[in-house]
Amino acid sequence: MCNAKVYVPVTASFDENGRMIPQTIEWEDGHIYHIDKVTNIVQSAAMKSSGQGDRYTIFVNGQQSYIFFERTANLTGNIIGRWFVERKYV
Repeated sequence: MCNAKVYVPVTASFDENGRMIPQTIEWEDGHIYHIDKVTNIVQSAAMKSSGQGDRYTIFVNGQQSYIFFERTANLTGNIIGRWFVERKYV
């Protein structure tokens, strides 16, 4: 089995402490998935598809999954990073 990064549009909000919380994920086919809850946020490498950033443990339709926020190295401008998920190939 092989995994690859898939960059996806994400709608996120910020709590009173400045924590970024993803709310929805839009898949390649345009389907929007609502995130039921976020249970953990840790700095982590995406071991299966490479990359470094924040790994969010999320639940969508009752199923646990992960979404990653990959921070940009650029310290100026309005692009702070990109969201991705790991696509599984069998």
